[in-house]
Amino acid sequence: MTMRAALAKLVLQEDINFLLTNRIPRQLANRFIGWFSRIESPLLARASIGLWRLFADLDLSDSATQRFTSLHDCFTRQLKPGARPIDPDPAVVTSPCDAIVGACGRIDHDRLIQAKGFVYTLNDLLVDPQVVQLYIDGHYAALRLTSSMYHRFHAPCDCRIERVTYISGDTWNVNPIALERIERLFCRNARAVIHAVMPQPGVIITMVPVAAILVAGIRLHFLDVVRAYSGTIELHCSAEFRKGQEIGWFEHGSTIIVFAPKGVALCDSVRPGAVIRMGKPLMRLA
Repeated sequence: MTMRAALAKLVLQEDINFLLTNRIPRQLANRFIGWFSRIESPLLARASIGLWRLFADLDLSDSATQRFTSLHDCFTRQLKPGARPIDPDPAVVTSPCDAIVGACGRIDHDRLIQAKGFVYTLNDLLVDPQVVQLYIDGHYAALRLTSSMYHRFHAPCDCRIERVTYISGDTWNVNPIALERIERLFCRNARAVIHAVMPQPGVIITMVPVAAILVAGIRLHFLDVVRAYSGTIELHCSAEFRKGQEIGWFEHGSTIIVFAPKGVALCDSVRPGAVIRMGKPLMRLA
């Protein structure tokens, strides 16, 4: 196969992927998969997981169980104890999830990279001007969870969470193909803005779980965000977490964007395309 033919084939595959995941009725697809994934039938669950394995690198070796009553149980599976060691250094902010690192680095005043050729601003994503000011010239990392990855996310540091801002929106797929074609994609989708206040004075790490197509659910242990809010709503809470403690989960693969203020930098191993596991170093306090 010539280079030109191989390139044409790749473009065709990307076009098909984009059409199948973004040009379908997304809300209808979300409701259908949400219903189907919760059907409690071990036989149907095994068949669905077997089909899933044909299209994804699904590794269940570190799952707390190998038997699932539904596809949803597999999506939201828990891990064996000790499967994800947590870096104990209090100066280290760890990855809240298993992920592939997407765009990351220093924030150019208030501008971030979504993908090559596409930028968005802190205000586009975070909405609240006071929160935006925290991260001017700070650092960020977009962490993409594929559909076959472990879907739960954890505290990246010892912290206190006092409020979560829920922003309603669409459920575009957030895979690399879509990120290269849809401008300001993260800012279009439904998302939660979670503020984690560290013990160090003035240091707040903000996590933004972004919903995506197929179920599109973001669940938090300490708040009810199941309800379909309209617009933007601020939810107050009081939740203390130790580093590595579970905060919530996605009901399908998606993305968490982590923000840190000036004085907190990305670790050297964190670069686009790198695979990172929950509990591994992501950022470090100066």
